[in-house]
Amino acid sequence: MAAQRYYPVYLDLAGKPCLVVGGGTVAEGKVEGLCECAAAVTVISPTVTPRLATLAASGAITVLRRPYQTGDVCGYRLVIAATDDRALNARIAQEARAQGIWVNAVDDPEHCDFIACSVVRRGDLTLGISTAGLSPAMARWVREELEALIPEEFGALLELLAEARRELKARGAIPPYSVWRAAISPTVLEALARGDRATARTALWRGLALPAV
Repeated sequence: MAAQRYYPVYLDLAGKPCLVVGGGTVAEGKVEGLCECAAAVTVISPTVTPRLATLAASGAITVLRRPYQTGDVCGYRLVIAATDDRALNARIAQEARAQGIWVNAVDDPEHCDFIACSVVRRGDLTLGISTAGLSPAMARWVREELEALIPEEFGALLELLAEARRELKARGAIPPYSVWRAAISPTVLEALARGDRATARTALWRGLALPAV
């Protein structure tokens, strides 16, 4: 039987209310991922990890130290059920779906409207890896392989390319992909690896065959 095919998408969750039910290490990972996206996170659990307690003390998240209650999903844009009680996770998923709320029940694809990717980040460059929920271990392995292959300076490269694109767009002269590809030269990458942004910028614009402004 073929695995469920998912539509890959990145969500803008900044400032949006998101609920995580559960306070263990799995829930902690989900919370940290949501916090990276500036979501407004609430956690419901009688107990939480020290890390979650620290986030709550700093005001980064809200923690309600009590068991989940019927109706707790109301008002949230996204819900993650991450308790160690599979039946409770399924119940939370059913309630969220009844309210039209996107829900993920950890390690239970049948009760998921979405699944979380394993993520590699280099600045604003984000790579998501998914195995359609079939093997979290493989998703992690692929992520670790990519982390070793993709240099940290790719984040700085993205900033330079975005800056150049804005300037060229203002001139009404955005070049085709082949020109961009050629402009991302070893000289540009080596300069960024050294932290020499000025040299990298000059080399990029030289590759684009246009004067920088």
